[in-house]
Amino acid sequence: MTTVALFGAGGKMGVRLSRNLAKSDFDVRHIEVDPKGQERLKDAIGVDCVDQETGLDGADVVILAVPDTVIGKVASLVVPKVAPGTIVVVLDAAAPFAGHLPERADITYFVSHPCHPPIFNDEKTEAGRKDHFGGIAAQQGVVNALMQGPQEHYEIGDKVARAIYAPVARTYQVTVEQMAYLEPGLSETVCASLLVVMREAMDEVVKKGVPHDCARDFLLGHMNILGAVIFDEVDGVFSDACNKAIEFGKPMLMRDDWKRVFDRDEIAASIQRIT
Repeated sequence: MTTVALFGAGGKMGVRLSRNLAKSDFDVRHIEVDPKGQERLKDAIGVDCVDQETGLDGADVVILAVPDTVIGKVASLVVPKVAPGTIVVVLDAAAPFAGHLPERADITYFVSHPCHPPIFNDEKTEAGRKDHFGGIAAQQGVVNALMQGPQEHYEIGDKVARAIYAPVARTYQVTVEQMAYLEPGLSETVCASLLVVMREAMDEVVKKGVPHDCARDFLLGHMNILGAVIFDEVDGVFSDACNKAIEFGKPMLMRDDWKRVFDRDEIAASIQRIT
């Protein structure tokens, strides 16, 4: 049986992972230094936490479920104490990309991050349709990167990822740098920013006198069909009027050089701010 030590087990993400790991065939040791987090975990799944030394003793896999802002500090305390051949799992590419993980050639670094359930899905249950974050009832994809270590450790890391983010539809193997282009680049710098702009646009329409619920239904409905066409979910084309609106609207909303957010230096600068 594979033994997993979960650091930050009582945090928001840690509790999510703990719930799913409880359904797996892994032997899990839960490590949480915050008394409130320990109580939260006890209330959630009825397990007690162990100290770091006990948790690491014989652990095959160590998961660092801690925020990006402190993962470098936590890793500096944990990684020197793990046994050679241990798989250290990090849940975001930011700290690995920024070089915040201690150098140890005799261990494996595995990075895993969920895609979250897609907007277009065929979830059959109410729980699945309401699971926007993932890890509860809705299928989602997962992105993995074997930062260092033997390829056979990828298979173990992938199994861990499928357990902690279950239910998982599919997984993708990429590099740490490619994962950084996905987040923060694609998901946060671009997608989150544009969605905030769309919400602000909706609020502007409401200020013009359109009822809030009307504006919301209209925007979300158009996001659905326009997104389905743009992302090839359905076979369709826009009207001439819509294409003309895009032609003149995009230059008003976007700088000509906006794609420089994907320059490696820009990604690195964004990650430095995050971490």
